[in-house]
Amino acid sequence: MKISTKGRYGLTIMIELAKKYGDRPISLKSIAKAHNLSEHYLEQLVSPLRNAGLVKSIRGAYGGYVLADHPAKITAGDVIRVLEGPISPVEELEEEEPAKRELWIRIRDAVQEVLDSTTIEDLAKYSNGDDEAYMFYI
Repeated sequence: MKISTKGRYGLTIMIELAKKYGDRPISLKSIAKAHNLSEHYLEQLVSPLRNAGLVKSIRGAYGGYVLADHPAKITAGDVIRVLEGPISPVEELEEEEPAKRELWIRIRDAVQEVLDSTTIEDLAKYSNGDDEAYMFYI
């Protein structure tokens, strides 16, 4: 299974909204600018996310988008399924040899487990430790 730019950029939108959860709505323009992405492409991605009930749009001069629920209640799997479709490493499992079919099922289940156990809050709070300030001693 390969996650396309739809899934990757969709997660980017959701992570940015999670970082500002509880604050004012965020414009797609600001997300696009911060990540050097096409605002038009993000508009195409946010529509299915809104239709799935993962984000809400707020109209007006200070409008934009907000998460429809707490970031801890939305998983990466929710986002990927909306934008990419069902999670499956191969098509037509029924026609495979039993040993290979079992392998594909185990791979699918492992991928689903990771996506469904990773929340948008987890992704928004992730830090690789590089963002800590250096301390210089003289």
